[in-house]
Amino acid sequence: MDLLYSVSRKTSTKSFFNYESLLDGHCLCTLSSRNIAAFTTTVWFDDANGKSWGSHVYVVDLNMPTHAHKITSFQFHPITALEWDISGDKLVIADRTGNVQLWMFKDHVLNDWTLIGSALFHGEHILGAAWFHNGKKTSLITDKKDSIYYSEKFNHLPFAPSVKQFGGRAAEGVLVVSSTGMVGAVMITKDLQNPVCFATESLGNTRQKIATVDICYGKNGHFLIAVSSGVSSFPIRCYRVLVRKNDEKCNITSQALPSFFLQDGVLRDSCTTITHLKFVVREDADSLVVAASSETESFVDVWELREKSQPVHKLFQPKSLETFKTVVWQHQSQYRCQSPVIAIATTKASIVTTLPPPSSVMIALADSSIHYLSRDCLKEVASSCLNMPWRQDEPGAKYLKTSVTISHIDMSWLGFVLLACDTQGNIYVYRLMPDGGTSITLSYACTMLEYCLVTGTDWLDLLFCLRSSMIETLCERLDASFNRQSPATQQYYYIQLLCIKTSLYRMLVTGQNKAADLSSLLMIHSVATAFKSLLRPSDLISHDKGPADNLAVLINESITDIDKIFYHLDAKEFTVERSILPSLQQLIQWVADLALNLLARLPEQRMQMKSGGYELLKDYKALNTVRELLVIIRMWGLVRESCLPVFFRSADNLDVLALLYRLLSKLVQCTDTSQQIDDGLIDECCLLPNQIMIPQLHQANSITAIATPVLFYQSLPLQLEYGLEPEHLIFVPELNPIEGCMHSGQVVDTIRHIYLGKQPQLVKQCTRCGGKAQVQSMMRTAAIRAWDQRWTRACRCGGIWRIHKTSP
Repeated sequence: MDLLYSVSRKTSTKSFFNYESLLDGHCLCTLSSRNIAAFTTTVWFDDANGKSWGSHVYVVDLNMPTHAHKITSFQFHPITALEWDISGDKLVIADRTGNVQLWMFKDHVLNDWTLIGSALFHGEHILGAAWFHNGKKTSLITDKKDSIYYSEKFNHLPFAPSVKQFGGRAAEGVLVVSSTGMVGAVMITKDLQNPVCFATESLGNTRQKIATVDICYGKNGHFLIAVSSGVSSFPIRCYRVLVRKNDEKCNITSQALPSFFLQDGVLRDSCTTITHLKFVVREDADSLVVAASSETESFVDVWELREKSQPVHKLFQPKSLETFKTVVWQHQSQYRCQSPVIAIATTKASIVTTLPPPSSVMIALADSSIHYLSRDCLKEVASSCLNMPWRQDEPGAKYLKTSVTISHIDMSWLGFVLLACDTQGNIYVYRLMPDGGTSITLSYACTMLEYCLVTGTDWLDLLFCLRSSMIETLCERLDASFNRQSPATQQYYYIQLLCIKTSLYRMLVTGQNKAADLSSLLMIHSVATAFKSLLRPSDLISHDKGPADNLAVLINESITDIDKIFYHLDAKEFTVERSILPSLQQLIQWVADLALNLLARLPEQRMQMKSGGYELLKDYKALNTVRELLVIIRMWGLVRESCLPVFFRSADNLDVLALLYRLLSKLVQCTDTSQQIDDGLIDECCLLPNQIMIPQLHQANSITAIATPVLFYQSLPLQLEYGLEPEHLIFVPELNPIEGCMHSGQVVDTIRHIYLGKQPQLVKQCTRCGGKAQVQSMMRTAAIRAWDQRWTRACRCGGIWRIHKTSP
């Protein structure tokens, strides 16, 4: 359990210390499935005097933690509930007066948000909130964890959506619980006039005072709610809540479940208060963590639902029936602390099907210590304290934190990161190793990456825990496992695998060229899919093979002349509308530039004595795809010449497309038959820089982020400040330039492959790879709109976009 980094306010002004007490307040934090942190502060980050006192919500990507964006502010009432939805796109914010707001990314941009809708429950202090479950739950089958097939290893478990719409589709919305025992539902509708509808109900037969609450999901679509009044002599009550949609309205029903009293846990101080309730796993209602504190000490209990036989008098027990059984809460284990409990975090998702599911319990105490407990017997496996010197090799006065008071904590969805925030809105990110160990095993890391591959969960928190020495082996093992899957499975998860492998190689200094090759491979696949989708068969009766299938078969034949390919194809099937073709010119240009770069790299590639990892020049299927695209481009050039790629050549009569196709065909024949590359082919590739000006394909974009090779050379923890990019985290990847390559010095759009200028003022930047793109496309043909929509939600590496403005 290591503190990876902390992000704090600027401390350069002297007035900060004079007004430090004005910055304190109860703050909340939560992590999404995309590793985006949302947290609250009492004053703005750039306000050192406390003039903006209130409750403010910020979001930040864990990979770029200094770029915090403020979503909204509640000026007069503190925020009491803050939760992400399961997909990580929407956020619910609720306050002490009953105001509930639903927010989401605007155009999937991290620092641009829009309000979906809001509901006001007058006078209700909202204590807890939970989004409706979408009914999707995938877990690793424990008995088949060693199986080589994803379909056997991972299974979609039966889990009903919380609220069903027409056709069984899951509805979106939020369930909230207030301090008076009110349960409310806020459901998102498709009505523009009334974007949300809401309903209320009482948890019990009568309203009751509630001090703490937690909500979890039942597999039949219901919610399980545990509440406590805070008084240790009163019972902890549990309820089963159902939300149903009728027409455009929703209604709520609540049913009481078995309750229980704390036992044998009373502290020496008689003023014991139940401060926290937390289900051990959010999708497992059978285990509950209860924390009770006094002024000087506290204890944490785990209670479990167990089936128990109940004796019944024989007069009331027919012989034909089995023994009467009932479900009761039983005390399992206890952990005692020498300080009051401030916050509790538990596992969010059950990744394996083991019962009870393996999970962890994290507790933060008033003395600013954090304790990592295992679910079994609440054994402490690791601990840390923020009020200790952070580095032993530096002067203690520089790094000693004497006034840190933890306010809230939360765990990532994979369980590799713990997020903590203090009372001033500063955040702290810890690395959590499995079972409190010091490292993560290769097999466990591979299994977790496969889980991310199948479920779409973000894997950034796992990258923080890897060792640089295991990354290449991890990529090889992930590749070997993927290649054993069925062709249909490989096709379905192909893009996600490329994203994962690219992010892994990007963590290595020596892996930047492999990451660039994988990015090119992903783009080849995407461009080929986009181009082939524009082709239409001339004979609608025959659906056996389309134009793209016929071309794929023909391309495997040993034809090196691109014009001779046309004799075997129907030109009508490759004809598209003339108005579409000019808008595709930049993608066409990129394909031609890629072919040029590949062939120009071939001589130096052959000189390498040893090379590991992925290389595009040795990928037979990818090279064939490039050849197919060259044929399609050649065919489209006959329809409209303006769409053809532009080359700067030494001779005007040089047919560049025909030359590229011929050289690639020879290279594919050598790659396919595992023959040594012909010297004549090498000589022709050596002449290419003299015949054609070769443009730069990959840009060495500098990035200031956590998940880069720089991380392995830093002394932890990292000290960061909001709004200030740390110079010691700047990383510029070293890519082997091709001799004679033309460097433009301009920023290139990583999605549309157009030049944006040397220092564009407004772009979208990926928070993971640092790639930049236009905020809005200028060309609005149907083909380009479809292309842009491929990358709306995420960058080609899977990272989230943020608007990046360059100061003039």
